[in-house]
Amino acid sequence: MAKPTKVTNRIRRLRFDADEMTQGDLADSIGLTRQTVNAIEQGKYSPSLEVAFKIARVFGVGLDDVFDYPEE
Repeated sequence: MAKPTKVTNRIRRLRFDADEMTQGDLADSIGLTRQTVNAIEQGKYSPSLEVAFKIARVFGVGLDDVFDYPEE
């Protein structure tokens, strides 16, 4: 089992603010499975940079508005 990532995200909040978009709707719009979106949202998987940009663009926000990485 993969260890959880330190990257946190606001995907759930962004989905809710976007007329309660489902994980499936987001997955369809970025070309992933719902299960992968779920894993990213729960912090079990870090998306590639390309996928991170796709997610941010779906919501019309910058990467920093979706993802956060703690300073060491």
